Amino acid sequence: MADRRILVGDVGGTHARFAIADTSQPPFPIEARSDLETDKFDSFAAAVRAYVEQIGARKPKAVALAVAGPITKGRVHFTNSGWELSEEDLRALGFARAILINDFAALAFSVTSLPPTAFRAIGPDREGLAGAPITILGAGTGLGVSCLARYRGRAVPLASEGGHMSFAPIGDQQLQVLCVLSKRFGHVSLERVLSGPGLENLYSALEEIAGRKPTALEAPEISHGAERGDPACRAAQDMFCAIYGAAAGDFALAHGARGGVYIAGGIAAKIEDYLIRSRFRAAFEDKGRLADFVKPIPTRLILDKDAAFLGAACASLEFQGEHS
Repeated sequence: MADRRILVGDVGGTHARFAIADTSQPPFPIEARSDLETDKFDSFAAAVRAYVEQIGARKPKAVALAVAGPITKGRVHFTNSGWELSEEDLRALGFARAILINDFAALAFSVTSLPPTAFRAIGPDREGLAGAPITILGAGTGLGVSCLARYRGRAVPLASEGGHMSFAPIGDQQLQVLCVLSKRFGHVSLERVLSGPGLENLYSALEEIAGRKPTALEAPEISHGAERGDPACRAAQDMFCAIYGAAAGDFALAHGARGGVYIAGGIAAKIEDYLIRSRFRAAFEDKGRLADFVKPIPTRLILDKDAAFLGAACASLEFQGEHS
């Protein structure tokens, strides 16, 4: 019997997660999970080798990795770590079939295969338009964005670098934040405000605007402070959630995502209840003349921690003819 197992990975700027997916029958069981810290390895290939050594003789013949960065001709240069890897490098490690896929394109593959229990509604639990495009975005070390383009039964996942689009402030306070950050960075992308470092940027900018010297806090500390009711931390996280919702609504318009907008990324999972209580959904719907277009669109948080693994496995099966 042919080996239907696939070594799958979900690799970002902070963590390299690996596992084995058995694709002999859905739903694909995931086993042998391992979470490695990227800063412990000199290269991506070294991290893959470390995992292969862990699993030993159980190494599958195929590998499919969801990676945080643009992929060009089977090669990725990681936006937030400086690592590089190619499908050729993976085949050199002894894999008969290898595929690299953008991590948010992998999530696009997974969304329609996950059960309803894998999601939590942000705002009203709308149905969405069956068969219509879907948007996936998520803030973590960076900001990932993708689209599942669907039309008349056909579906194609589209990776993007939407996180590097320009931040569009709404209201005087956000405009002041843009002015502060533009002095630091020049171009202020969405990722400069919607990511772990982005939350830190919002906090320090708001403190500067208020005439205070900001305390040096990292993103988890700001989130914990917001939960405890610290005014400065709360102001930063409230703005973060509002910008998140507004950006999600912008991408829904850009993609025509009437099938739904799905939120991934490590930050949303950590502030799940806060995000749902926040202005996220109100900002999502605040689209002026197109408010009626976005109001029926569901916004859902992806709860399944194996979603990227599932998407990578699905991508491997979808493209196996091209990568044999």
